[in-house]
Amino acid sequence: MNVLSQYAQHMLESYSNSPRGKYVSLFIVRRVESEAIFRTEGSGEPLNKEFVHAGGDASSPVIQRVVISKRKQTAVERRTGRELLRRLNLLFATKEGVCSLNANQPCEKCIDCMVYGYAAGGGGAQRSRVITDDAFSLHPAPLITDKKMFNAPFDNSSPWLPEKEGSDKGKRMTGLGADEYVRPEALFLDIETMRDLTPGELQYALGNVLRSSRYGAIASRIGKVRNSLVGIAFSDCELFSNLELTQHSYDLLRGGSADLDFPLSDTAAVQAVRESIQALRRRVMGQVTMLDADTTHALVAELSDLYANEDALRSGLRETTRGYGRGLPDNA
Repeated sequence: MNVLSQYAQHMLESYSNSPRGKYVSLFIVRRVESEAIFRTEGSGEPLNKEFVHAGGDASSPVIQRVVISKRKQTAVERRTGRELLRRLNLLFATKEGVCSLNANQPCEKCIDCMVYGYAAGGGGAQRSRVITDDAFSLHPAPLITDKKMFNAPFDNSSPWLPEKEGSDKGKRMTGLGADEYVRPEALFLDIETMRDLTPGELQYALGNVLRSSRYGAIASRIGKVRNSLVGIAFSDCELFSNLELTQHSYDLLRGGSADLDFPLSDTAAVQAVRESIQALRRRVMGQVTMLDADTTHALVAELSDLYANEDALRSGLRETTRGYGRGLPDNA
């Protein structure tokens, strides 16, 4: 890709098992576009929330923010990537079948295993080169959450199931409850840091972020999220945290008012995030190379063109897979 080729010195030419200190930070605004539920597990569980300072000053009030846990983010994006690899026949066979997540049978050869890591029961392991953290809501939790009742009617669309035809008595449904959810147009700020990736691996990981669209519980019906890449930084160390970025952006957007408007303009949020990145990078003890907004847009446009061309995409992924020195799957 033309854009990434200009920053080749910040990435590896080929895969290395030894840390080289080449970091790429993706600054992402996650915009909820339907109701969404971000919780640990199970129906009826509360949303994940944390009490933190509203702004970057220690004297700022403590508020509660909704949290998207780190695992809930990368798990979705990893499945998005594996779906692509499966379609292009770039997942390797294992003794039990084909490379699979959470089944103790990684192939230890595909791009997913090599970028996101694996741990095999037999002893092999690859540490993930995608570093994530919890993403915090920009607004306080009470402003962006609500509760909704739900039920589970029977086939006759009523809460009663007659015991037999003509009976006045029957079984009443028990599937009644309430779920707390995040309201549409809530914003979450996130930094995903990639370490020691080749250009091909970075394209793959970045594509997974931009193509993932469903997060949280009950994702087949709710949980629509749009990920916007608002900045990229190459560095020789990890940068600041998601919480710092959220707090600083909150301060810029709030100004002198009591709280933020909701819903908030995407343009205003993106501008605040970019200004916060520039301010917070001054605290980083290391070398940082930022891509400006135009270059970031150009990279996303190039990536979009690549994914629209399946032949070019397959060729690039095959080349990246060969770079591990383990060949290609038999049917690739």
